[in-house]
Amino acid sequence: MQAFLKGATIQSARPQKDKAAAGPSAEKKAKAIPWVEKYRPKSVDEVAFQEEVVAVLKKSLEGADLPNLLFYGPPGTGKTSTILAAARELYGPELYRKRVLELNASDERGIQVVREKVKNFAQLTVAGTRPDGKPCPPFKIIILDEADSMTAPAQAALRRTMEKESRTTRFCLICNYISRIIEPLTSRCSKFRFKPLANQIQEERLLAICDKETLKYTKESIAALVRVSEGDLRKAITFLQSAARLSVEKEITEHAVIEIAGVVPPRMIDNLLQICFKGTFEKLEVAIRNMVDEGYAAIQILSQLHESIIEQDLSDKQKSAITEKMAVVGKCLSDGADEYLQMLSLCSVIMQQSSKNN
Repeated sequence: MQAFLKGATIQSARPQKDKAAAGPSAEKKAKAIPWVEKYRPKSVDEVAFQEEVVAVLKKSLEGADLPNLLFYGPPGTGKTSTILAAARELYGPELYRKRVLELNASDERGIQVVREKVKNFAQLTVAGTRPDGKPCPPFKIIILDEADSMTAPAQAALRRTMEKESRTTRFCLICNYISRIIEPLTSRCSKFRFKPLANQIQEERLLAICDKETLKYTKESIAALVRVSEGDLRKAITFLQSAARLSVEKEITEHAVIEIAGVVPPRMIDNLLQICFKGTFEKLEVAIRNMVDEGYAAIQILSQLHESIIEQDLSDKQKSAITEKMAVVGKCLSDGADEYLQMLSLCSVIMQQSSKNN
């Protein structure tokens, strides 16, 4: 019996040794975080291009009261980063975990959670000083990210909590579409629209990351990153990291960026339009079949064709007929229609309209 117990203790001791041995290497691996997280703004001053929000949050950092906030706008424009940076500055690293409750779309956020978790957290009272002696506001912050995916009853249940606990809690709702937030909630919050980032601002951020990571790049590759990300800085940084991993020790090229982004190369779009304007239906069939076979998404082709058609030398009447057809094709594609047939249908209309010029 004694020997059996001894054996058990030896066996139980082994995994701990292994854990201790694996400790440093595991820590090193944990440090390899995505660049999106690595370069997320740590303070309100680092937030790019959103002057109104930054001005309001700076006033609250200086001691003014903070209203309930509603941030809305396209993805990757800094909504979550801004409120997290402000919360870190308000409370410091130690109090941050106790004073901030963040609920995302991945969390359960039905009416039950609003009634229990959010309500219980909102009812807690807090002191007005930090452990390091600095003053901090005597309220907590509840961040409801992607609030437009919350059910209407859950949103309705928030109304009373917002009013009752206004002395101890501030809410920050974050969403992409403000129309999906019920009117009683929007009227209780200060609304801030986050604009898609300007090309110059995106370029500056990407160049700063390239310098910090000592990457080799070309001007064309940075311009391509800005173009394919469409104002979404998160997407641009993710593509940059992917391109850096793809071309280690080599220069990041425009071709590599376009490949990673899954964008149809501009020359293919130009070639397709040239066939529509001057080619035959047989050539058009072959060109569309090749594009679909190469794995390019029809929605992506549609989006890029739309941009090109707007710039073409066609009359307004022709452009409106083509874009109307694009809308129909977009709806059919989202309903699950065949990509090849839909693209063929669209390009036939482009061919038909362009023939009216001749």
